Amino acid sequence: MHDFGLLLFVAAAFGGAGLALAGYVNARRPATDAMEYLGSLDGADELADEFQQHLALPFISRVIRPLSGRALQGVGRFTPANHLDGIHRQLLLAGLSASLRAEEFLTIQAVLTGLSTVGAIAWVVFSQPSARMGLLALIFAPVVSFLIPQAWLSRKVQDRQAAILKDLPDTLDLLAISVEAGMGFEGAIEIVCRHFQSPLADEFSRTLKEMELGLPRRDAFQNLKRRTEVPELSNFVLAITQADALGIPIGRVLKTQASEMRSKRRQWARERAGKLPVKILFPLIAFIFPAILVILLGPAGSSIKKAFSS
Repeated sequence: MHDFGLLLFVAAAFGGAGLALAGYVNARRPATDAMEYLGSLDGADELADEFQQHLALPFISRVIRPLSGRALQGVGRFTPANHLDGIHRQLLLAGLSASLRAEEFLTIQAVLTGLSTVGAIAWVVFSQPSARMGLLALIFAPVVSFLIPQAWLSRKVQDRQAAILKDLPDTLDLLAISVEAGMGFEGAIEIVCRHFQSPLADEFSRTLKEMELGLPRRDAFQNLKRRTEVPELSNFVLAITQADALGIPIGRVLKTQASEMRSKRRQWARERAGKLPVKILFPLIAFIFPAILVILLGPAGSSIKKAFSS
């Protein structure tokens, strides 16, 4: 068993070294060919600039993605379509759909799970722990490694939705002020995109670009609703859509929505303030009260000990 584990560890080490060497060769070979090609052309300066821009890309974009094309195709072929759609939806909500595909995320998840499984097997073989500890390592290491990327993605979605909810009242105020000042609705959205650097401003910028490309306002805002899934923003989209359909002035709707969002933000702040005493109670009991008792009763401890000893 010990020899088998050693052979497995050596094979895994040589396999990893081979993959690293292949990636290095494939990463270096285009550089050599490209430089030779650049030297034989008249417009070498422009091509050299383009080549330098290519080298400035992250290592994942230059090397890992080309090498993992077949692996991604295999992941997409053997993974259920509904699961891929769910991962893509989460990446869309997290704002990562432009930089990370669902197949790539699942590949990262599978690689982490495989590496943790190999590491757990190597630890069990070489350390020879008790049967219970070995079984726990073989079970929990793959499970935890499989769940960590999913937990990270869910956290990204929650953080982005919280950031959108936090910036929504100020954004609606600026929209209402801009429309009341005489600007059109699209112009007010452009003002928001210019003055805010936030996920909500990025989503409004994407919505504005969709409308500039000819997409109707209703469809563009439905896409905004689908990309965020924030209830308060969904209510705003519904109000704008209804106002556009019924001919209601946009300024009045924006003013009402901004006032309502300010009221909700005050209620949210009061709710957080009301929960604070309950949340701070446990740290006080665990960390603050023992230190206070030591400071107050410490000097009297010697006197009390002498009194009982006498």
